[in-house]
Amino acid sequence: MSHLFEFNGAEGKGYSQPSPIMDVSKLKLPGSMRRESLPRWPRVSEPEMVRHYTWLSKRNFGIDTGFYPLGSCTMKHNPRVNEAIAQMPGIANIHPHQPESHLQGLLSIYHEMQEMLAICAGMDAVTLQPVAGAQGEFTAIRCFQEYFRKTGQTQRTKVIVPDSAHGTNPASASMCGFEIIEIPSSADGRLDLDALRAVVGEDTAAMMITNPNTLGIFEADVVEASQIIHDAGGLMYYDGANFNAILGWTNPGLMGFDAVHYNLHKTFSQPHGGGGPGSGPIGVKAHLAEFLPSPIVGKREIESEDEHLYAVDDCWYTWQTPESTIGKVQQWHGNAGAVVRCWAYYRRYGRDLKTMSEHAVLNANYLRHAILTKAEEAGVTHMFVEGAPINVCKHEFTISMSPAKESMGISAMDVAKGLLDMGYMAPTVYFPQIVPECLMIEPTETESKETLDEFATNFIKVLQTDAEALHESPTTTPVRRVDEVYAARNLILRYEMD
Repeated sequence: MSHLFEFNGAEGKGYSQPSPIMDVSKLKLPGSMRRESLPRWPRVSEPEMVRHYTWLSKRNFGIDTGFYPLGSCTMKHNPRVNEAIAQMPGIANIHPHQPESHLQGLLSIYHEMQEMLAICAGMDAVTLQPVAGAQGEFTAIRCFQEYFRKTGQTQRTKVIVPDSAHGTNPASASMCGFEIIEIPSSADGRLDLDALRAVVGEDTAAMMITNPNTLGIFEADVVEASQIIHDAGGLMYYDGANFNAILGWTNPGLMGFDAVHYNLHKTFSQPHGGGGPGSGPIGVKAHLAEFLPSPIVGKREIESEDEHLYAVDDCWYTWQTPESTIGKVQQWHGNAGAVVRCWAYYRRYGRDLKTMSEHAVLNANYLRHAILTKAEEAGVTHMFVEGAPINVCKHEFTISMSPAKESMGISAMDVAKGLLDMGYMAPTVYFPQIVPECLMIEPTETESKETLDEFATNFIKVLQTDAEALHESPTTTPVRRVDEVYAARNLILRYEMD
């Protein structure tokens, strides 16, 4: 069966509703509220229903089922203790409209998370409200916008982004009404300072940049770039998509950034397969704190005996509104479950998060080297080139399949589909766009050497597959190649009953 509504067992099977406590036929309900026919619930027993959902789960790929080398969109292992904590009744079964006395435990978690995120990024204040990295970008740029309005610098209408930027960077700035100025990368894939100097002026509002960048390269000149922007009166925005590569080793504050967004669903383990749930808090320097979305969590001294009964660590936690807030960008504190899971991850590993970054970088460099070595051994080095001329990458790396496309008609998409047949989630394809026929690969820190070796071997096997056969991949998955453009433009989000 493909779904429960196509499966109906014998009459009388399945779950039975308890008898009503009153005779509903005597209720005088308006006609518009009455059913014209009985609901079409499927007739299935409990084991049949369990089998159905187990069957569905086996048709999907996730980090719990296999290696997930998705570059840039990092799919990390989520420790199960995080789930247990997020589902505790005192966390899962409360509502933000309850009295603050009911929320002290959870509010203390939010407050601590705000402080921990501020420290690790070198920022002064944090809001947990945004529920995606892109929404974090938008929120930070709105704070920039209000800062310039308050300081009388409304002539600052341009936001600078490198050509290697995530597409959400220019989109977020554009949504705020800014003009986007794109600058090219240098030959080594890094920021071109001369190109930056050429476009900076009195109308510069900000620069948005990821470090390491989307090629997996650390921007060694980022401090000088920050100085160029600040000397012109602009602000620096750090896209935290790749923060998991530097956590504990350096931070955006040291690099000269004024604001940063954190992808809790990347760096701090919150799972986000299938597009959500994500979380994209932002941190800002002190001069931007007054513009943060409302509310944030603050604390004060206990003021009464009643508060002593509910207080945590002899403090009273409370919702607060920044002086010049831009308002809400999401309900209350954003994605509560994501925040709690990431708080649990942060509390569990603490300073060991520096080791997490180290292992993420080590795994990426090891896998890159393993692929290059096995390709040389198999004599297929002519089929691809590295996406950037580097000796050491950070947490991810890029490969261009242009040579294979030109000589054999094998595209990056073909290789990605071939890897599906090998039992892997495909790497990111065609991003960043500055690398032709791009594959972006990120192994994350929790994968073993054995897993990386096996993937490198199978990657080379895919390249050795006959081109015509590779064009037909995947052949082992529940769904073959789909028309992605058609699917995106013609969404089917619910089942249509007969």
